[in-house]
Amino acid sequence: MLSTALRYMEEEHTCPHCGEDLKLCHAPPMHVGDGLGWGSEYLFVCLNDDCPLFVKGWKYIEDQYGHVGSYRHMELPNSNEQINMMVAGKDAFKGSVVQIDELKAQNERYQKEKKAIQALDTCVETNDLASVLYLLTSEHPSLEVKKRASTYLLPLNSIDCIEPLRNYTFKDEHLAMEVNLAIKAILENHFLKECPYCSELVKSRAKLCKHCQKEL
Repeated sequence: MLSTALRYMEEEHTCPHCGEDLKLCHAPPMHVGDGLGWGSEYLFVCLNDDCPLFVKGWKYIEDQYGHVGSYRHMELPNSNEQINMMVAGKDAFKGSVVQIDELKAQNERYQKEKKAIQALDTCVETNDLASVLYLLTSEHPSLEVKKRASTYLLPLNSIDCIEPLRNYTFKDEHLAMEVNLAIKAILENHFLKECPYCSELVKSRAKLCKHCQKEL
């Protein structure tokens, strides 16, 4: 997606009605005319509210169809196809202008997630807890990926996972239960327990928390 958008950003498209540069926008999910799609995930659109096509379109649509609306000039990327597209209001497409910085951030996040998923295959051998925690505490990986990542918590057997996981709210109850069971087993393997008052880790046989001094 990023490479495609960057390539399209290099194209120059000018509105034939007003001479303004067209803006690269995300295409709507459905074609307003036939519902068959645009054939592109991006469109070049004239967003100039002073464009003669847009200004005159309001009266034309009202006279011809009895509706409120106008037209914006649109062109398909890497194509000579031009369309005067009917829009319902002045804000049409203004919220869908492609933001390159956002696309770059999305791509960076995608690449990081992809790398972490690939690392799961060898995370135990390489002691790679970071990849497991990234997948579990990020909002973007699928539930299936998160569940797979959770299965490596116990084999990694590191108490370093406890604080990040306790500070993250899992939306799926089953996943939350699996993570809690893994934490419980890890604590038992290290002969530790969590203080119910301050949440610090103490020895499982302790009768007094060394951190908050509360009786256990």
